[in-house]
Amino acid sequence: MGSLPFPSPSRAAPRSPENSTSRYSIFASFCSTIVTSDANITNWIAYYDPSNNTWSYVTSIPDLPQNHILKEFAMVSISNSLYIIGGRLCKKEKTQNSQYGSDEFFDSDIDVLSSVLRYDINSDQWSKCASLNVPRYNFAYVVEDNKIYVAGGQSTLGSARGTSSSEVYDPLVDDGQWTLLPNMNRSRCKCVGVTWQGKIHVVGGFVQGGGFSQYVDRCSAELYDMSRGQWDLVAGMWQLDVPANQIVEVDGRLFSSGDCLNAWKGHIEVYDGKLNIWYMVEGSQKNIFPFEENGQPIHRLYLTMAPIGTHLYFLAARLLTASIGL
Repeated sequence: MGSLPFPSPSRAAPRSPENSTSRYSIFASFCSTIVTSDANITNWIAYYDPSNNTWSYVTSIPDLPQNHILKEFAMVSISNSLYIIGGRLCKKEKTQNSQYGSDEFFDSDIDVLSSVLRYDINSDQWSKCASLNVPRYNFAYVVEDNKIYVAGGQSTLGSARGTSSSEVYDPLVDDGQWTLLPNMNRSRCKCVGVTWQGKIHVVGGFVQGGGFSQYVDRCSAELYDMSRGQWDLVAGMWQLDVPANQIVEVDGRLFSSGDCLNAWKGHIEVYDGKLNIWYMVEGSQKNIFPFEENGQPIHRLYLTMAPIGTHLYFLAARLLTASIGL
Protein backbone atom coordinates (compact mmCIF):
# COMPACT_ATOMS: atom_id res chain seq x y z
CA MET A 1 0.00 0.00 0.00
CA GLY A 2 1.10 3.51 -0.74
CA SER A 3 -0.09 6.87 0.50
CA LEU A 4 -0.97 9.65 -1.93
CA PRO A 5 -3.45 12.52 -2.05
CA PHE A 6 -6.65 11.19 -3.61
CA PRO A 7 -6.51 11.97 -7.35
CA SER A 8 -9.24 13.61 -9.39
CA PRO A 9 -11.75 11.10 -10.76
CA SER A 10 -11.66 12.82 -14.14
CA ARG A 11 -9.23 10.94 -16.33
CA ALA A 12 -8.59 9.47 -19.72
CA ALA A 13 -9.06 5.71 -20.05
CA PRO A 14 -5.73 3.97 -19.42
CA ARG A 15 -3.98 2.24 -22.25
CA SER A 16 -3.78 -1.52 -22.05
CA PRO A 17 -0.29 -2.92 -21.42
CA GLU A 18 -0.14 -4.35 -24.95
CA ASN A 19 -0.69 -0.90 -26.47
CA SER A 20 1.85 0.89 -24.32
CA THR A 21 5.05 2.08 -25.92
CA SER A 22 7.00 -0.24 -23.67
CA ARG A 23 4.27 -2.92 -23.95
CA TYR A 24 3.86 -3.02 -20.18
CA SER A 25 2.45 -0.83 -17.44
CA ILE A 26 2.68 -1.20 -13.66
CA PHE A 27 -0.58 -1.10 -11.70
CA ALA A 28 -0.56 -0.36 -7.98
CA SER A 29 -3.18 0.14 -5.27
CA PHE A 30 -3.12 3.07 -2.84
CA CYS A 31 -5.10 4.40 0.10
CA SER A 32 -4.86 7.76 1.78
CA THR A 33 -3.66 8.34 5.32
CA ILE A 34 -5.01 11.88 5.27
CA VAL A 35 -8.59 12.00 6.59
CA THR A 36 -10.85 15.00 6.00
CA SER A 37 -14.50 15.55 6.86
CA ASP A 38 -15.58 15.94 3.23
CA ALA A 39 -13.71 13.00 1.66
CA ASN A 40 -14.45 9.28 1.58
CA ILE A 41 -11.35 7.25 2.37
CA THR A 42 -11.02 4.23 0.10
CA ASN A 43 -8.58 2.26 -2.07
CA TRP A 44 -7.78 3.36 -5.58
CA ILE A 45 -5.64 2.03 -8.41
CA ALA A 46 -3.14 3.95 -10.51
CA TYR A 47 -0.82 2.83 -13.27
CA TYR A 48 2.73 3.75 -14.17
CA ASP A 49 3.88 4.01 -17.77
CA PRO A 50 7.64 3.37 -17.98
CA SER A 51 7.78 4.83 -21.48
CA ASN A 52 7.07 8.38 -20.30
CA ASN A 53 7.63 8.11 -16.53
CA THR A 54 4.06 9.09 -15.59
CA TRP A 55 1.41 7.93 -13.12
CA SER A 56 -2.30 8.03 -14.03
CA TYR A 57 -5.40 7.40 -11.97
CA VAL A 58 -7.38 4.34 -13.11
CA THR A 59 -10.26 3.48 -10.77
CA SER A 60 -11.27 2.90 -7.15
CA ILE A 61 -12.05 -0.51 -5.68
CA PRO A 62 -15.86 -0.83 -5.56
CA ASP A 63 -18.25 -2.13 -2.89
CA LEU A 64 -16.25 -0.82 0.07
CA PRO A 65 -18.34 0.95 2.73
CA GLN A 66 -17.68 4.64 3.32
CA ASN A 67 -14.33 5.33 5.01
CA HIS A 68 -13.35 1.66 4.85
CA ILE A 69 -10.11 0.43 3.30
CA LEU A 70 -8.78 -2.93 2.21
CA LYS A 71 -5.42 -4.11 3.53
CA GLU A 72 -3.10 -7.06 2.94
CA PHE A 73 -5.00 -8.33 -0.10
CA ALA A 74 -3.62 -9.61 -3.42
CA MET A 75 -3.73 -7.75 -6.72
CA VAL A 76 -2.66 -9.74 -9.78
CA SER A 77 -2.97 -9.25 -13.52
CA ILE A 78 -3.88 -11.71 -16.26
CA SER A 79 -4.02 -10.41 -19.82
CA ASN A 80 -6.03 -7.15 -19.64
CA SER A 81 -7.67 -7.84 -16.28
CA LEU A 82 -6.78 -7.03 -12.67
CA TYR A 83 -7.97 -9.23 -9.81
CA ILE A 84 -8.44 -8.04 -6.21
CA ILE A 85 -8.40 -11.06 -3.90
CA GLY A 86 -9.32 -11.38 -0.22
CA GLY A 87 -7.82 -8.98 2.30
CA ARG A 88 -8.56 -7.40 5.66
CA LEU A 89 -11.38 -4.84 5.71
CA CYS A 90 -10.71 -1.93 8.07
CA LYS A 91 -12.63 1.18 9.05
CA LYS A 92 -11.02 4.56 9.61
CA GLU A 93 -11.93 5.55 13.20
CA LYS A 94 -11.36 8.92 14.83
CA THR A 95 -10.17 9.59 18.34
CA GLN A 96 -8.88 12.71 20.08
CA ASN A 97 -5.38 13.11 21.37
CA SER A 98 -6.00 14.60 24.82
CA GLN A 99 -2.39 15.75 25.15
CA TYR A 100 -2.38 17.83 21.97
CA GLY A 101 -6.12 18.37 21.54
CA SER A 102 -6.08 17.11 17.97
CA ASP A 103 -7.91 14.37 16.10
CA GLU A 104 -6.09 11.13 15.36
CA PHE A 105 -7.20 8.28 13.12
CA PHE A 106 -6.63 4.56 13.37
CA ASP A 107 -7.71 1.48 11.43
CA SER A 108 -10.27 -0.74 13.15
CA ASP A 109 -10.47 -4.35 11.92
CA ILE A 110 -13.90 -5.26 10.55
CA ASP A 111 -13.66 -8.53 8.61
CA VAL A 112 -11.51 -10.99 6.66
CA LEU A 113 -12.77 -11.18 3.09
CA SER A 114 -13.12 -14.08 0.68
CA SER A 115 -14.38 -11.90 -2.16
CA VAL A 116 -12.66 -11.66 -5.55
CA LEU A 117 -13.18 -8.75 -7.95
CA ARG A 118 -12.11 -8.43 -11.59
CA TYR A 119 -11.39 -5.14 -13.34
CA ASP A 120 -11.34 -5.10 -17.15
CA ILE A 121 -8.79 -2.49 -18.20
CA ASN A 122 -10.18 -2.09 -21.71
CA SER A 123 -13.86 -1.66 -20.78
CA ASP A 124 -13.26 0.09 -17.43
CA GLN A 125 -15.74 -2.30 -15.80
CA TRP A 126 -15.71 -4.22 -12.52
CA SER A 127 -17.29 -7.66 -12.04
CA LYS A 128 -17.50 -10.22 -9.24
CA CYS A 129 -15.73 -13.56 -9.47
CA ALA A 130 -16.15 -16.73 -7.43
CA SER A 131 -15.15 -16.27 -3.79
CA LEU A 132 -12.24 -17.97 -2.09
CA ASN A 133 -13.01 -21.16 -0.21
CA VAL A 134 -11.01 -19.80 2.72
CA PRO A 135 -11.08 -16.05 3.53
CA ARG A 136 -7.55 -14.79 4.02
CA TYR A 137 -5.13 -11.87 4.25
CA ASN A 138 -1.33 -11.71 4.51
CA PHE A 139 -1.11 -14.65 2.12
CA ALA A 140 1.18 -15.75 -0.71
CA TYR A 141 -0.02 -15.57 -4.31
CA VAL A 142 1.31 -16.19 -7.81
CA VAL A 143 0.04 -16.33 -11.38
CA GLU A 144 1.17 -19.34 -13.37
CA ASP A 145 -0.18 -20.50 -16.74
CA ASN A 146 -2.96 -17.87 -16.47
CA LYS A 147 -4.16 -19.39 -13.21
CA ILE A 148 -4.13 -17.71 -9.80
CA TYR A 149 -2.67 -19.65 -6.87
CA VAL A 150 -3.03 -18.53 -3.24
CA ALA A 151 -1.60 -20.18 -0.13
CA GLY A 152 -1.32 -19.53 3.58
CA GLY A 153 -2.32 -16.29 5.26
CA GLN A 154 -4.55 -15.46 8.20
CA SER A 155 -8.27 -16.23 8.24
CA THR A 156 -9.30 -14.90 11.65
CA LEU A 157 -9.01 -11.36 13.00
CA GLY A 158 -7.06 -11.05 16.22
CA SER A 159 -5.27 -14.36 15.75
CA ALA A 160 -1.61 -14.69 14.87
CA ARG A 161 -2.09 -18.20 13.53
CA GLY A 162 -1.77 -18.81 9.82
CA THR A 163 -3.43 -21.38 7.63
CA SER A 164 -1.89 -24.19 5.57
CA SER A 165 -4.67 -24.19 2.97
CA SER A 166 -4.06 -23.40 -0.70
CA GLU A 167 -6.33 -23.04 -3.71
CA VAL A 168 -6.29 -22.21 -7.42
CA TYR A 169 -8.58 -20.27 -9.77
CA ASP A 170 -8.78 -20.52 -13.55
CA PRO A 171 -10.45 -17.34 -14.88
CA LEU A 172 -10.73 -18.80 -18.38
CA VAL A 173 -13.19 -21.47 -17.24
CA ASP A 174 -16.85 -20.42 -17.46
CA ASP A 175 -18.45 -20.25 -14.01
CA GLY A 176 -15.05 -21.13 -12.63
CA GLN A 177 -14.70 -21.79 -8.92
CA TRP A 178 -11.70 -21.79 -6.63
CA THR A 179 -10.39 -25.35 -6.28
CA LEU A 180 -8.81 -26.43 -3.02
CA LEU A 181 -5.31 -27.86 -3.33
CA PRO A 182 -3.50 -30.08 -0.81
CA ASN A 183 -2.54 -28.27 2.39
CA MET A 184 1.03 -27.12 2.81
CA ASN A 185 3.23 -28.90 5.34
CA ARG A 186 3.17 -25.85 7.65
CA SER A 187 0.65 -23.15 8.50
CA ARG A 188 2.06 -19.83 7.32
CA CYS A 189 1.13 -16.15 7.23
CA LYS A 190 3.04 -13.13 5.91
CA CYS A 191 4.70 -15.53 3.48
CA VAL A 192 5.57 -14.55 -0.09
CA GLY A 193 4.93 -16.42 -3.33
CA VAL A 194 7.00 -16.68 -6.51
CA THR A 195 7.18 -19.13 -9.42
CA TRP A 196 10.67 -20.40 -10.11
CA GLN A 197 12.02 -23.34 -12.09
CA GLY A 198 8.53 -24.56 -12.89
CA LYS A 199 7.34 -24.75 -9.27
CA ILE A 200 5.35 -22.45 -7.02
CA HIS A 201 7.43 -21.34 -4.03
CA VAL A 202 5.86 -20.08 -0.79
CA VAL A 203 8.78 -18.67 1.16
CA GLY A 204 9.21 -17.91 4.86
CA GLY A 205 6.53 -16.23 6.91
CA PHE A 206 5.40 -16.77 10.48
CA VAL A 207 5.09 -20.53 10.69
CA GLN A 208 3.27 -22.96 12.97
CA GLY A 209 2.92 -26.72 13.09
CA GLY A 210 6.47 -27.88 12.53
CA GLY A 211 8.72 -30.15 14.51
CA PHE A 212 11.69 -27.85 14.03
CA SER A 213 12.48 -24.68 15.92
CA GLN A 214 10.51 -21.59 14.95
CA TYR A 215 13.64 -20.11 13.38
CA VAL A 216 14.19 -23.17 11.16
CA ASP A 217 10.55 -23.20 10.08
CA ARG A 218 10.51 -19.47 9.29
CA CYS A 219 13.54 -19.98 7.08
CA SER A 220 11.84 -22.78 5.16
CA ALA A 221 9.79 -22.73 1.98
CA GLU A 222 7.04 -24.84 0.46
CA LEU A 223 7.37 -25.92 -3.17
CA TYR A 224 4.25 -26.94 -5.09
CA ASP A 225 4.84 -29.34 -7.96
CA MET A 226 1.88 -28.82 -10.30
CA SER A 227 2.50 -32.09 -12.15
CA ARG A 228 2.41 -34.12 -8.93
CA GLY A 229 -0.10 -31.95 -7.08
CA GLN A 230 2.05 -32.01 -3.96
CA TRP A 231 3.79 -29.59 -1.58
CA ASP A 232 7.42 -30.29 -0.58
CA LEU A 233 9.10 -28.65 2.41
CA VAL A 234 12.53 -27.11 1.76
CA ALA A 235 14.67 -25.98 4.69
CA GLY A 236 16.77 -22.83 4.76
CA MET A 237 15.63 -21.11 1.56
CA TRP A 238 15.08 -17.81 3.44
CA GLN A 239 17.89 -17.09 5.86
CA LEU A 240 16.24 -14.66 8.25
CA ASP A 241 13.84 -15.12 11.15
CA VAL A 242 11.92 -12.11 9.79
CA PRO A 243 9.63 -12.85 6.80
CA ALA A 244 10.65 -11.57 3.38
CA ASN A 245 9.03 -8.40 2.07
CA GLN A 246 8.94 -9.57 -1.54
CA ILE A 247 10.72 -12.01 -3.84
CA VAL A 248 10.50 -11.69 -7.62
CA GLU A 249 11.86 -13.70 -10.53
CA VAL A 250 13.77 -11.96 -13.31
CA ASP A 251 15.42 -13.84 -16.16
CA GLY A 252 15.47 -17.11 -14.20
CA ARG A 253 16.87 -15.63 -10.97
CA LEU A 254 15.23 -14.66 -7.68
CA PHE A 255 15.73 -11.19 -6.22
CA SER A 256 14.87 -9.59 -2.87
CA SER A 257 15.35 -6.10 -1.45
CA GLY A 258 14.63 -6.76 2.23
CA ASP A 259 12.23 -8.14 4.80
CA CYS A 260 8.89 -7.09 6.28
CA LEU A 261 10.63 -4.95 8.93
CA ASN A 262 13.13 -3.34 6.57
CA ALA A 263 11.84 -3.41 2.99
CA TRP A 264 15.04 -1.80 1.65
CA LYS A 265 18.32 -3.01 3.16
CA GLY A 266 20.42 -0.66 1.06
CA HIS A 267 21.12 -3.26 -1.62
CA ILE A 268 19.52 -5.99 -3.74
CA GLU A 269 20.07 -9.68 -3.01
CA VAL A 270 19.94 -12.63 -5.43
CA TYR A 271 19.39 -16.28 -4.56
CA ASP A 272 21.89 -19.02 -5.43
CA GLY A 273 19.84 -22.22 -5.63
CA LYS A 274 22.86 -24.50 -5.79
CA LEU A 275 24.42 -23.14 -2.60
CA ASN A 276 21.04 -22.24 -1.03
CA ILE A 277 22.22 -18.76 -0.05
CA TRP A 278 21.29 -15.13 -0.76
CA TYR A 279 24.10 -12.75 -1.66
CA MET A 280 24.36 -9.08 -2.49
CA VAL A 281 24.21 -8.04 -6.15
CA GLU A 282 27.43 -6.22 -6.91
CA GLY A 283 26.85 -2.52 -7.55
CA SER A 284 23.34 -2.50 -6.03
CA GLN A 285 24.42 -1.04 -2.67
CA LYS A 286 23.46 2.51 -3.52
CA ASN A 287 21.68 5.09 -1.40
CA ILE A 288 18.80 5.37 -3.86
CA PHE A 289 16.29 5.87 -1.05
CA PRO A 290 17.88 8.49 1.25
CA PHE A 291 16.79 9.04 4.83
CA GLU A 292 16.71 12.82 4.48
CA GLU A 293 16.28 15.49 1.84
CA ASN A 294 17.35 19.12 2.17
CA GLY A 295 18.05 18.49 5.83
CA GLN A 296 14.52 17.17 6.49
CA PRO A 297 13.99 13.56 7.63
CA ILE A 298 12.20 11.22 5.22
CA HIS A 299 9.92 8.49 6.49
CA ARG A 300 9.53 5.74 3.88
CA LEU A 301 5.97 4.43 3.94
CA TYR A 302 6.45 1.35 1.78
CA LEU A 303 8.58 -0.16 -0.95
CA THR A 304 7.73 -2.78 -3.54
CA MET A 305 9.36 -4.22 -6.64
CA ALA A 306 7.86 -4.78 -10.09
CA PRO A 307 9.75 -6.87 -12.68
CA ILE A 308 9.39 -5.98 -16.37
CA GLY A 309 11.51 -8.03 -18.73
CA THR A 310 15.06 -7.89 -17.41
CA HIS A 311 14.42 -4.72 -15.36
CA LEU A 312 13.37 -4.27 -11.74
CA TYR A 313 11.26 -1.21 -10.93
CA PHE A 314 11.23 -0.03 -7.31
CA LEU A 315 8.10 1.78 -6.15
CA ALA A 316 8.60 3.72 -2.94
CA ALA A 317 6.30 6.14 -1.12
CA ARG A 318 7.88 8.55 1.32
CA LEU A 319 6.72 11.15 3.82
CA LEU A 320 8.74 14.37 3.95
CA THR A 321 7.54 16.72 6.72
CA ALA A 322 3.91 17.45 5.74
CA SER A 323 4.22 16.32 2.12
CA ILE A 324 3.46 12.91 0.69
CA GLY A 325 5.06 11.83 -2.55
CA LEU A 326 5.83 8.86 -4.74
